[in-house]
Amino acid sequence: MASRYWAVSLPVQNSASSVWNNLQEQISKHSFDTPLYRFNIPNLRVGTLDSLLSLSDDLVRSNSFIEGVAQKIRRQIEELQRVSGVESNALTVDGVPVDSYLTRFVWDEAKYPTMSPLKEIVDSIHTQVAKIEDDLKVRVAEYNNVRSQLNAINRKQSGSLAVRDLSNLVKPEDIIVSENLVTLLAIVPKYSQKDWLASYETLTSYVVPRSSKKLYEDNEYALYTVTLFHRVADNFRTSSRDKGFQIRDIEHSSEAQENRKQELERIVQDQESLRSSLLQWCYTSYGEVFSSWMHFCAVRVFAESILRYGLPPSFLACVLSPSLKGEKKVRSILDGLGDSSNSTYWKSEDEVVGGMMGLGGDADTHPYVSFTINLV
Repeated sequence: MASRYWAVSLPVQNSASSVWNNLQEQISKHSFDTPLYRFNIPNLRVGTLDSLLSLSDDLVRSNSFIEGVAQKIRRQIEELQRVSGVESNALTVDGVPVDSYLTRFVWDEAKYPTMSPLKEIVDSIHTQVAKIEDDLKVRVAEYNNVRSQLNAINRKQSGSLAVRDLSNLVKPEDIIVSENLVTLLAIVPKYSQKDWLASYETLTSYVVPRSSKKLYEDNEYALYTVTLFHRVADNFRTSSRDKGFQIRDIEHSSEAQENRKQELERIVQDQESLRSSLLQWCYTSYGEVFSSWMHFCAVRVFAESILRYGLPPSFLACVLSPSLKGEKKVRSILDGLGDSSNSTYWKSEDEVVGGMMGLGGDADTHPYVSFTINLV
């Protein structure tokens, strides 16, 4: 699949078929590896020249917006596929690969009646794509919220001792809870373990001598128990914090552990459900946006061709995909076919004064309409 196409229109003096045959012959002779297709644009409602001039000001801006939304959805698809480790499916419009949809484009009369004013068609496309972008933001935010919840739980399960859940590291027999005594859990930096063992008994009064036991160690911290009287627990926490030791609480019960396990399973299921739903929505919405984009490109080619070649509409529209090394040769061919006296506004005083150089893309650098369509 080619990733970059030129949408081009050439002026027609006699017949479109003769221009098409000439173009095919020139491409075949001088750049045979350049795919070339007719871009079938219907007879749209021209309106007034003023309305076309007014519309031209919005064409480039609207194209950038629509293309940007398509790229956002495509990147979201790639991200969802990367996270799941599943290979991407081909991007399609109603089951048709996007490159085939472009090269065999057929105007959807039911969706965009050709008798509607061009501005009405463009506004309809812009509104539809803007709604899809809004839906994308809402759906991605919902999915990312669940991912954040799961990441927080995973940090508690596998992060450092300073943040992780300690319940699976502590056995019931490690904890003493009685009327007078309580066992606390201390997170001690690895380099401070000697300091802990030498000082924990003196951090406050009524600490049970030799009661500290190391339960676990990771790359940064060690987990120790210490037993003391209930009434001095708060003093011990304060003194420990002053020396750089963190006292962690733990609810050690089978019921609490089961609740945490069920919560994790629920969030994992929620994430997978949202990921699958979002991915399916992205595939469908990309097809909708791409279809809208190609209809917009058709309007753009039509409007810019009228402004460049004048009335009545007489031009040949096509799409090409030259290689980088073949671009110069293809431009030379197109320049020869586009050099026509019908190019009413080509580098004329009206064009410069009237702001026609703002038609956008690279349309104003050639004696024919031309802009680039990037599929990726």
